[in-house]
Amino acid sequence: MTLSQLRSFITVARLGSVKAAAHALQVSEPAISGAVGALRRELGDKLYIRSCGVIELTPGGRRLASAASEILDLAEETRRQVRDADSHKTTLRVAATPPFAEFAAGPLLSVFRHRHPDVEVDLRVARREEHAALLANRTADITLGPPVTERQDVPAMVCEPFLRYGLIVVAAPGHTLASSKGLAPAALVSTPWLLGPYESDRSTDTGAFLARQSIAPRRTRTYPNFAAALAQVASGRGVTLAIGHTVRDELERGALVELDVRGTPISGLWYVSTLRPELRTASADLLKRFITMPDATRAMLARGGGVPAERFVHMGTRWS
Repeated sequence: MTLSQLRSFITVARLGSVKAAAHALQVSEPAISGAVGALRRELGDKLYIRSCGVIELTPGGRRLASAASEILDLAEETRRQVRDADSHKTTLRVAATPPFAEFAAGPLLSVFRHRHPDVEVDLRVARREEHAALLANRTADITLGPPVTERQDVPAMVCEPFLRYGLIVVAAPGHTLASSKGLAPAALVSTPWLLGPYESDRSTDTGAFLARQSIAPRRTRTYPNFAAALAQVASGRGVTLAIGHTVRDELERGALVELDVRGTPISGLWYVSTLRPELRTASADLLKRFITMPDATRAMLARGGGVPAERFVHMGTRWS
């Protein structure tokens, strides 16, 4: 089992096809197929199957995807430590939830790096439940997304809101409920819900909404990133809750429509979380102050930003 094989597999799982993975990694399709085939033979598992034109990971494939992310993350961290051993630059380790990472982290960190070229930024995508431990273990200097979940076994955290957003229900223009007004959420119980990573968890805004409406897991399908879920929604295969400003372009050109569902938009807040001032790093202080500035807000609200699809994966991403 090699890092190259693991990177090929996780890219196929994330992008949903061998062709897309080959393009993202700039290698041939046979090279990707060969790498995944070697893993299948070594592990004795298909790893993924195709269903309705979409790749679905097997239970073994899901475990491998999680482990592969950690292995590749560790490898990148090791490379960074060796590469920066004699460097005078500072590394800022950022953890973000999948929605923030995909839609806001890219422009935010790009502008921050322009302001502070002496700071290297490592971005790690992690679930909300992991953020407190990442801060406590000094694996992350700062986290972005919902506020960290308080735990008795970790030092006190400082959480401050910095950006409000609204979640709306979107569908394809031809959806049967597209022209309906004042829809009760219960009207969507039988509709397939197409979700981004981890969005079925009750700790997320979407997961909490689905739980309140008693929408069963069998009516939901999870995709490796939000772009993939939105593409399936636009093709008419279901609905989703989307961050309003991130689908503005799609709504304006008619690729998606907002359903008039009672109780929406759902208001949410993104928070910046760190250890107490005496425990946090200087680079974390820099980003914490910068994130409330107008330039940072404009960057995060700009459409078309975020982590590019080919770079969005649940592991470390280096910004330099």
